[in-house]
Amino acid sequence: MSTVVDTLQAPVTFTEGAVKELFKLKDQQEIGDDFGLRIGVEGGGCSGMSYVLGFDQKKDGDQEFFINDIKVFMHKAHGMYLMGMQIDFQDGLNARGFTFNNPNAASTCGCGTSFSV
Repeated sequence: MSTVVDTLQAPVTFTEGAVKELFKLKDQQEIGDDFGLRIGVEGGGCSGMSYVLGFDQKKDGDQEFFINDIKVFMHKAHGMYLMGMQIDFQDGLNARGFTFNNPNAASTCGCGTSFSV
């Protein structure tokens, strides 16, 4: 008799810069271990949908992933919009903040925080 183990593949990846900044934010804001990083989408923004990125507690319907030792929560329905996305952190003269490289986005707005499919 064999046992099948269902292992979920993480839908997003982080660059080294994003990982460093996320750990820095978690430490600075003294965020507890019962919180994880919520990644998702919501209606709104210039292009129709906006990204959600922030520390939160697990909710009903969430899937849980560990990406680069960061606990990540994502609602199951958001995976189709975010699968394959890379999250980076820019700290330069022209831009500062998290950026989203989403292969599922048909178009994005100028600020890069909203998209359409």
